This record gives sequence, structure tokens and C-alpha cells, in this order.
Amino acid sequence: MKKIAKLLEERHKINKKIEDIQNKCPHFNFSIKSVQERLDSSSTIIMYVCDRCLKHIGYPSKKDIKNYLKQ
Repeated sequence: MKKIAKLLEERHKINKKIEDIQNKCPHFNFSIKSVQERLDSSSTIIMYVCDRCLKHIGYPSKKDIKNYLKQ
């Protein structure tokens, strides 16, 4: 059990570092990508994702989704 607690603590620290980096990123360049809806889910959704920090930054328009799916 101690090993699991340690892993969970490490995951929390890593998630915090990722959040800090993403919050400092200006998100100047982004792409439309298919991403996991949630970490515990196998379903995906289409979102704008920052090319630099990989943060999910919004939902594309229907037109942009249509163009993305044509690729």
C-alpha cells in the first residue's frame, strides 16, 4: 500500500508541474486534435490543443471540425 501512496503522490506532483507549465504558456499555436474525453475514458472528442504545452484550449467550430474530419 505504501508503494501505491507514493505513486499517487508522485502523480499529483507531476500533474501540478504540468498545470503550472500550461498556465504560463501563451497558447499562440494550436491545432485541432482528437483527444481522450477523460483520463479514465476510451471515448474521444475533437478540441483545439496547444501545440507547445498540449493543453485543451477550446472547441472548434462545426466548419473546422468538418475540415478536420476530411483530412
